[in-house]
Amino acid sequence: MIIRGDALTELRKLPAESVHCCVTSPPYWGLRDYGTEGQLGLEKTPEEYVARMVEVFREVKRVLKRDGTLWLNLGDCYTSGNRPDRDPRLISETSGLTNRSSGLGRAKTPPGLKPKDLVGIPWRVAFALQSDGWYLRQDIIWAKPNPMPESVRDRCTKAHEYVFMLSKSARYRYDAEAVKEPGRAMNTHDATGPTYMAPGQTRQTGSRKTDKQRGHSRRHAGFNDRWDAMGKVGQCSMMVNLRSVWTIATRPFQEAHFATFPPELPERCIKASCPVGGVVLDPFFGAGTVGVVAKQLGRDFIGIELNHQYCEMAERRIAGVAYQMPLAKWESQKAAVQE
Repeated sequence: MIIRGDALTELRKLPAESVHCCVTSPPYWGLRDYGTEGQLGLEKTPEEYVARMVEVFREVKRVLKRDGTLWLNLGDCYTSGNRPDRDPRLISETSGLTNRSSGLGRAKTPPGLKPKDLVGIPWRVAFALQSDGWYLRQDIIWAKPNPMPESVRDRCTKAHEYVFMLSKSARYRYDAEAVKEPGRAMNTHDATGPTYMAPGQTRQTGSRKTDKQRGHSRRHAGFNDRWDAMGKVGQCSMMVNLRSVWTIATRPFQEAHFATFPPELPERCIKASCPVGGVVLDPFFGAGTVGVVAKQLGRDFIGIELNHQYCEMAERRIAGVAYQMPLAKWESQKAAVQE
């Protein structure tokens, strides 16, 4: 279901404890003018932006089930150095939307910050949500192998964003099995492997000293031997727990000038925190990537979007998507959820 309207207003209309998880990426502070009255992201100071985010996600927490989770993607920005606003004719003629990276409507350097300062928006929001009652469970690094080029000469090109996992309660749904990933290959020269020795180091096999250095007692010797054997084989075929660094390339979407979620990102979040037949919420729906992935995985979704152009984009995308899960399996799991 797609709802056109302001996120906070529409969230207040939803019943309490009605969705299983929320996967979303709100408008970033000071980045872009979406050409819609009441939009988030154009606040004059980071503090105003953070306060509005807390208000929105307080409602998200209300509509989440007790074991629900929030997966929040946010990017950071730098202060503008008080560079002046530019010509308003820089508004895109094709989309009617303003790309604030061009400088239009640029916010002045906020009090307490200096020109060229990194603002730290993601962590400001995360800590504010934590103070408001959320459990801040994980900071995930979304590493982008194809980041946007930057012409900077005095720092690195930014190639990551944050995805914060927050929960409503201390105990929450997290399906670790559903998001496991293949273990990486190991070899005896791997500095992180169990058989690695620094130059000049002598291995004292079976000695108490060696066992203590490796963090194991003699009763773990059998495990150590099996682990070393895997290292000698040179590979590990085991499935391991999902790591906190997600290397996922961005993907262009021809209908939108802005960057959309790569589907792999919400896919991991949804698999981990929403059962088949459950409901996924995205209060900043944009072009509807979360809805597309939810439908593919056999989940229902609620998307809230303020801009009518994005609503139309999302409707077109989702209309052409079919469930990938076998129908019989999906029906049986959905029935179990409803019970």
